[in-house]
Amino acid sequence: MAELKALTDATFGQAVAESPIPILVDFWAPWCGPCLKAAPILEELSEELAGKVAFAKINVDENNEAAVNWKIVNIPCLIVFKGGQEVTRIIGLKTKKDYLKQLETLS
Repeated sequence: MAELKALTDATFGQAVAESPIPILVDFWAPWCGPCLKAAPILEELSEELAGKVAFAKINVDENNEAAVNWKIVNIPCLIVFKGGQEVTRIIGLKTKKDYLKQLETLS
């Protein structure tokens, strides 16, 4: 399984703005049980949707600036960006089918 690209406060803006395809960013923390359960699902989806959607993650404990800027109050929080702009937000642990359904609306 491919691990999601890890972003930091320093790399977040550029990664989101310059992604040629929609990019899903997983706002997570290592102590968050639902976040840890979502990780393998997102890794599977990143392989299945390679070339259509980019996947990344950002640890909100270590990168508080991005979390504050995007008003993250619950995790896991997945935000999909297109052209640097937020197009959808998925809060909480979902099934793979539910995540896929949301991502398919992007094309």
